[in-house]
Amino acid sequence: MFIDESKLEVHAGHGGKGMVSFRREKFVPLGGPSGGNGGRGGHVVVVATTEIHTLYDIGNKRIFRADAGGPGEPSLCTGRNGKDIEITVPVGTLVKDLATGELLSDLKEAGQRYTVAQGGRGGVGNAAFKSSTNRAPRQSTPGDPGESRKLLLELKLVADCGLVGFPNAGKSSLIRKLSAATPKVADYPFTTLKPILGLVEVAPGQSFVLVDIPGLIEGAAEGKGLGHRFLRHIERSFCLAYIIDASGEDPYGQYKVLRAEMEKFHPLLLQKPKLIAMNKCDLGEFKIDKRFKKEGCPILRTSALTGDGLKELKKGMRELIGETSIRKQGW
Repeated sequence: MFIDESKLEVHAGHGGKGMVSFRREKFVPLGGPSGGNGGRGGHVVVVATTEIHTLYDIGNKRIFRADAGGPGEPSLCTGRNGKDIEITVPVGTLVKDLATGELLSDLKEAGQRYTVAQGGRGGVGNAAFKSSTNRAPRQSTPGDPGESRKLLLELKLVADCGLVGFPNAGKSSLIRKLSAATPKVADYPFTTLKPILGLVEVAPGQSFVLVDIPGLIEGAAEGKGLGHRFLRHIERSFCLAYIIDASGEDPYGQYKVLRAEMEKFHPLLLQKPKLIAMNKCDLGEFKIDKRFKKEGCPILRTSALTGDGLKELKKGMRELIGETSIRKQGW
C-alpha cells in the first residue's frame, strides 16, 4: 500500500536521576560521596533510506518512545545512556512540526539523519556537590525530561524522470514496457491511484528511475480528480515526459491543460527539462500539431502496445537526465 503522508508522536527518553552514595570500604572510614550522574535519555532520529518507497510502515505505528537513561551508580559511575530509536523513512521525506507547520528537515539523500527529539540530560549525583563546606552532601538532581513533539511526514518521491499525462494516456502501459514495474492497466480512467516507480536499464550498469504520476485533469491544482496530493511528486523529478494521447481530441489542448495545472501548483515545474511523447500512434496516422514544435523540446511518436518508438523514448529521457541545470535549483 502506498502512503505518502503520516502523522506521529515522538517522545525522547528522560535522563536518569543522579545517585546519592558514599564510599564504603575497609580501612577507608571517611570515603566521601561517590554517587554518579544519571545517563542521557535516548534520542528519536529520522533516517532516510532507499530501501523503502512509502510511509506505510510508519502509518501503522503512531507513537515512538525512546528509552530513559539509567540512574547514576556507586563509585562515581555514570548510568547507562538510553537507547536511541530510529524511524526509517524513504528518501524525499519532509519532516514537519504538526503544530506549527515548520519544516524541520528535508531528507533528500540516503543515510541523511535528523534528530527530531533530544533525550533529556542525566541528573547529577551527590559527588558533584562535594565542597570544602559540604563534605557529605546528600542531594542529587533528577534527570531532565526528553523532548516530545507531534510530526507530519510528507513524502515527495525522488525520480530521474516523471511521466505526466491525462488518465488513460498510456503512462502505465509505457512504464510496464520500459521497466519491471507492473501497474494496473485498464480501459477506464484513474487506473493508477498511486505513484509507481520503475527502474529503466539503458545499458549494463546504467539505469535511471522513472515515476508514473497518477493522471491529472483540469482543476487538479484545486483538488479535482486525484488533486494536488500527487502533484508534489513531480517536484522531485529531474525531468518530465509529457504523455499525450495522439488518438484523443485536441492533443495540444491536453498538453496546455497539463502545463497550466503544474504552473498553478508551482511555476518552477515549467522550467524542468522535458520531452513530449505522442502515444497510441498505433491507432492511426496522426499529424503532430504545429504548435508542439514551438515548445523547443523533443517530440516523439510512441506506442506502448506495439513498442514503436520506445527505444527513442528511453534515449530521450536519458539525455534529459544528463542535464544538470535543474539539479542546481535544489529540487
